[in-house]
Amino acid sequence: MRTIIVGDVHGCRAELEALLLRVGFRSGDRLVFVGDLVARGPDSLGVLDIARRSGAVVVRGNHEQRLLDSRNTRLNRVPLGLTHTELKVSLRPVDWTILATSKLFVDLPDHGVRIVHAGVAPGVAIEAQAPLTLMNIRTVRVEAREVGGQRFDAANVLWGSTYIGPPQIVFGHNAAPGLQVHAWATGLDTGCVYGGSLTAMVLQHGQKVPREIRARRALLVSEPAQRVWFAPVIPRVARTSATVLPVDST
Repeated sequence: MRTIIVGDVHGCRAELEALLLRVGFRSGDRLVFVGDLVARGPDSLGVLDIARRSGAVVVRGNHEQRLLDSRNTRLNRVPLGLTHTELKVSLRPVDWTILATSKLFVDLPDHGVRIVHAGVAPGVAIEAQAPLTLMNIRTVRVEAREVGGQRFDAANVLWGSTYIGPPQIVFGHNAAPGLQVHAWATGLDTGCVYGGSLTAMVLQHGQKVPREIRARRALLVSEPAQRVWFAPVIPRVARTSATVLPVDST
């Protein structure tokens, strides 16, 4: 049994189908989504159908959480935007079940990997991580320091650049810097819904996620987006931000 971990789909059903065809997804393979299966793209219900038919493991993203929160009348939430409102009224009972039973994190001991949607606060045990962190974190604050004789000013840096495992963490959520391959974390959100690509990590039975970056990149497969489905509301950040703070480049 292989394990195929897929980055943020955001309703891009056609690209997901093409990606699964590209990796040769077959009966017996384990399919895992890092969250944000829905919203912004053209066919969220189709993506949920694929997840349900394949028996996929679904990690909860911030967009799934936003929809779930909107059903909870006890929560004083900002009203949904137009795209989420339209999606909410179209979701079927089986779709809500997928959203409600999704997990905040999933451990795959056979691969030495933990899967979360956005990431973790480095140095905090997984049981103590706030759900808001697991579904929304992008950066952490690093104070001024010297690394290898080089001076680095205080800065907000990608959380994965400071995280030290084990376990290895595979995540999504942050499409702005593109593919993230840190020493102990791999970010698979390559912005399919924004016209980028949909990326998966393909692991053979019992294969551990390698620390070595080149070996890890060899496990990644991407399918280009068919078009721009949703225009980003914020500018893309510099891709060099992934290496602002060198921790371990092996």
